[in-house]
Amino acid sequence: MNGIVVAACTTLAAVATLLLGAASGPALGAGNAALFLISATVFAMIVGTGVIRLRTLRGKEKQVRAERYDSLAENMGCLVLCCNWSGSVSSVSSNCEAMFGLRPSALTGRGFFDRVQVADRPAFLKAIADTRAGSVTIDVTLRWRGTARVDRGDYAEPVFLWLDMRAHRGGEYRAAQGGIQDDHVVALFRDVTETKLREAALEDARAAAVEANLAKDYFLAQAGHELRTPLNAIAGFSELLGDPRLAPPDPEKQREYARIIYRSGRHLLALVDSILDVSKIQSGCLAIEVEPFAVAPLIDLCCDMVKLHAKNNGVELLRAYPANLEEITGDRRMFTQILVNLLSNAIKFTPANGSVIISVRPEASSLLILVADTGIGIAACDLARLGDPFFQAKALPDRQNKGTGLGLSIVGGLVGLQGGTIMVASEPGKGTRVHVRLPLDCRVLAAKAGNQAKIETIAHLSVADQHDPYEQMTVKKIA
Repeated sequence: MNGIVVAACTTLAAVATLLLGAASGPALGAGNAALFLISATVFAMIVGTGVIRLRTLRGKEKQVRAERYDSLAENMGCLVLCCNWSGSVSSVSSNCEAMFGLRPSALTGRGFFDRVQVADRPAFLKAIADTRAGSVTIDVTLRWRGTARVDRGDYAEPVFLWLDMRAHRGGEYRAAQGGIQDDHVVALFRDVTETKLREAALEDARAAAVEANLAKDYFLAQAGHELRTPLNAIAGFSELLGDPRLAPPDPEKQREYARIIYRSGRHLLALVDSILDVSKIQSGCLAIEVEPFAVAPLIDLCCDMVKLHAKNNGVELLRAYPANLEEITGDRRMFTQILVNLLSNAIKFTPANGSVIISVRPEASSLLILVADTGIGIAACDLARLGDPFFQAKALPDRQNKGTGLGLSIVGGLVGLQGGTIMVASEPGKGTRVHVRLPLDCRVLAAKAGNQAKIETIAHLSVADQHDPYEQMTVKKIA
């Protein structure tokens, strides 16, 4: 560029000299013409040198301005872009690679816009349009695709960053970049991803605290209701027996009152034990006692404990397990409580002439337990709340008030403490299948386990679920 300017000035001087010589004629003389030509040439070179010097100074000034703005952007931790009305970027601050691991050339043109999350692109373009239309500064928050990826197995999912955008008219910065001032927007971007994550975590914690508070209130209300019923029976019938004026003279009637008091007391004791178990599980205070034990005798024991309940309800109780069922290493008391709770629930919600089967078999390093019934099933809208203390799925009208809703909550806790999993498949009118998977040796998994196993749910019964999956084993009817 400098050579072109010098050549142009020299040519201009020569042309001017020739024209002057032609106008003066021979009277000027050869010596004077030569002297004039030299003077014109020197003058033209001085002018050209001045022009070059001025441009050099202006270029250095622009470079100093650009470096000053780049330094300011770096110190502020911001990325500075110059954009036109379509979001196309013409210049990028030099701290681009340090902030996002991308060269400035990767963001010029449509490079930056293509990384803006699709749903946020209208907000980005509107901020630029509003800025160009007036002199105000526009602030907006965008999601922007960074260079990080999360491996999802079959594909790598991009990680989006949260960027605060502050846009204003081009002004001095745009001029420092060598462009026009009135057709571009300068946008400053600051990475606020960590702030957004902290805000989301705080919001989740607040929502969890509100939910826990509501759950506590619901728990206390339901517990109070459940405790009041047997206590009223105990207090009322005790008062009748203790007052000669109110006590029935018939000895059989007195014994009936005593039996009501006894059953209410047993129910109250069982309820208190269940509440204490739930409290210990949720607080992490329930200790696990690991020992090797035989599974088959415990299955028989649990079936014997609930067979009277099944007989009174007209429900057929079946059990199935292989003859060579090996020992497992776990908590014997918890294992028994899991089976009893699952069997009791199945019997409770199975109408007369229905059936309940418990099937157990080993698989690899786990023990699979299935308790299946032909009962009333569970509606899809209720499945998500299974395991919540005192929650009971909607049942038949004559069974709506039976039980406390603590059984499955306790099962989930006991399974979780031993490092197991639980899954429930159910469909109204077709029954329920509860699948529990426990490790054959829970010593390793129990140390890493949580306090509550998440109950996975399926809102329908597959064809395989509608038959006994362990039909190759000997099925024994509980007499």
